[in-house]
Amino acid sequence: MILFTFNIVNIEADSKNGVQISDEERLKISENNTKAILRILDIHDVKASFFVEISIAEKLQNLIKAISSQGHEIAFYNKNSALHEIEETKKSVQDFLEKQIRGIRQKDHKLPHEDLKMLEFNYVSNIDNANILFPFKRLKRDTEITEEDGVSIVPESISPYSQLPYNDFVFQILPMKYYQNMVFETLKNDDFVLIYLNSWQFTDFSKYKFDIPFFRRLNSGKKMEDKLDALLTWINEKELATSRMKDYIF
Repeated sequence: MILFTFNIVNIEADSKNGVQISDEERLKISENNTKAILRILDIHDVKASFFVEISIAEKLQNLIKAISSQGHEIAFYNKNSALHEIEETKKSVQDFLEKQIRGIRQKDHKLPHEDLKMLEFNYVSNIDNANILFPFKRLKRDTEITEEDGVSIVPESISPYSQLPYNDFVFQILPMKYYQNMVFETLKNDDFVLIYLNSWQFTDFSKYKFDIPFFRRLNSGKKMEDKLDALLTWINEKELATSRMKDYIF
């Protein structure tokens, strides 16, 4: 099973040459990038899970409704929000969606599983920092879903052959043919492959002058759209199964 997930997060990088890019502009960029992702998923009839960063969730009500109405899962991405902020946002989003939010994703700021269970989350999908040195840091990982304090723990996927994780950085830099082979070989060994990308990777950095490393500009914007389109085309041609996170886990 292939689990496609997308983190809806604003770009945090400073802008070049002292040009100010407001929070409203950053939010609009995230919204437009997410709409591009939705168009590609719709073309290939693939359903995914979208992890919306908690601090911007209530500002994106129309986008969240659109994502949900197209059959995708809404979950949360916790960057550094306090427990009470997560609780308030969860209640608000569930009220206007009239659906329960089951999943949460964390990276740097990780809350205890018992706190997440108290907020009625059913699963947590934690991720690590992805940078240019990651291949030297992570060579082995448990890839099975476990349970702790009543919460399902979904690990990042890692190729048993190349030892590369399926994070946003790997997707952005690897040639598509190599990535496809990695997915195919991993599915022979593991029950699922969890792929995650960030909405900011679909930004046109020739238009928006953010100060980001050169290796993060590679294959961004329209090239990311083309890579996602190519991967989904290949998945459908090979008749590989895809699923939303909550459907696969439960």
